[in-house]
Amino acid sequence: MGVWSLAWVSAVTYAVLGLVRFGTFRATIFDLVIVDQAVRGYANLGPPYAPSVGVQKGYGLDFLQLADHFSPIYALLAPFYAIHDSPRTLIICQAALFAAAIPFLWLYARRRLGVLAAYLVSGAYAVSFPVAQAVNFDVHEVMFVPVLSAIMIERFDRGRRLPAYLAAFGLLLVKEDMGLMLIGFGAALALSRRRLDGAIVAAMGLGALALIRGVLIPLVGGSNDNHWRYTHLGDSLPAALGKLAGDPLNTLHLVFGDAGKIDTLVLLCWLTLFLCLFSPLTLAAAPMVLERLVSENSLWWSTDYHYNAFVVAILFCAGVDGATRLLKRVDAKHKQTAVIAWAVAVAVVGLTQVPRFALDQLANPDFYQPHDRAAAAYQAMAVIPDGVVVEAPNHMGPMLTHRTTVLVWEPTRRDAPWVLADLGQWAWPWGSVDDAKKSVEERRAAGYMVVFERDGFVVLHKPGS
Repeated sequence: MGVWSLAWVSAVTYAVLGLVRFGTFRATIFDLVIVDQAVRGYANLGPPYAPSVGVQKGYGLDFLQLADHFSPIYALLAPFYAIHDSPRTLIICQAALFAAAIPFLWLYARRRLGVLAAYLVSGAYAVSFPVAQAVNFDVHEVMFVPVLSAIMIERFDRGRRLPAYLAAFGLLLVKEDMGLMLIGFGAALALSRRRLDGAIVAAMGLGALALIRGVLIPLVGGSNDNHWRYTHLGDSLPAALGKLAGDPLNTLHLVFGDAGKIDTLVLLCWLTLFLCLFSPLTLAAAPMVLERLVSENSLWWSTDYHYNAFVVAILFCAGVDGATRLLKRVDAKHKQTAVIAWAVAVAVVGLTQVPRFALDQLANPDFYQPHDRAAAAYQAMAVIPDGVVVEAPNHMGPMLTHRTTVLVWEPTRRDAPWVLADLGQWAWPWGSVDDAKKSVEERRAAGYMVVFERDGFVVLHKPGS
């Protein structure tokens, strides 16, 4: 009963964080609106179009989300739109999915270390920085990964192969690179003397990488070089792998040559007081982490966003497994003391991270205060009719996506019939407010009429468009 209470409290906490961010204009088109548009397509029994990202990338309104990131698992969220058709539904679903990993992590830890240690480790996961940062930044496909990876590891450990394989297959539906995780997990199984299962899982991962990137994404209109952030290694995956393998010193420099990368690696290992390094399960996380560290996109290896949540459940399971392996060297009469000491320390580590990362906002009264221009923002949005295409600022699009087709308002003109401009602090991605003002004047010269203007918000409409 206690573990379910922990899961429910965690889910509510995550949901409150996400919903307050939504209600105070902290959510964004990139990526809440993108996911909302795809899930709404599934909910309407149609294709998962994502026009916000499609138009921004030059593909048009009928761009499939699957061509951007291969995440057909989003279809599982579509039935919840029958209950409440809103991006808020996605925020709540994400909160529930992150919390859903807790019971499986608890089962795994209880079987290895006992009940008390299981609660402490599960609590540490609940407040860990990868989870906190993920629920703090819109919604993403990563919401499915902790629970599926925890099920995969726990069920294999329990000897229940069918649900374990189903969870592994589910991971392949989350994102185009999840095959890397299965390859690593297959290696971990092989080192744990489950060679057949290891070979099957690794083959699933390798096959999925080839099929999704080489066939399925191009088939739905995507490109093999979509999100390619490795131009310093080559223009293709084989070229990049060849350079990494052929120049190991340069590869080590890529992984460890930046202070930000080292911080991320240390923080991830610190979640379990580095005991995850004593478990082969860490191999399941290693390819996903290395994929980020060798890229040229600094956002991928930071601790500020959702990327570390892809491996958080794996690392906690690896920590439990590493502790189990080390305890074999401890005298029997001191074993239980060592278990509790480690689990308490892990829980303390989790708690010490709270003030540094996103969950700390919940204790700040200012976090719940409405934006000082909220009244004008709502008035501006009310002018825009239902069912139209509208360009909107990044932080206002989420409020409109349930009733309009939202595109991001940016320097490149999209000629949408409606434009909601913000000449104040939400002028991203404009170079300056002056540039944003110039754009408004250019649109007026092109035939747009100003139908609302207050506190820096301007609503423009082009008659007959």
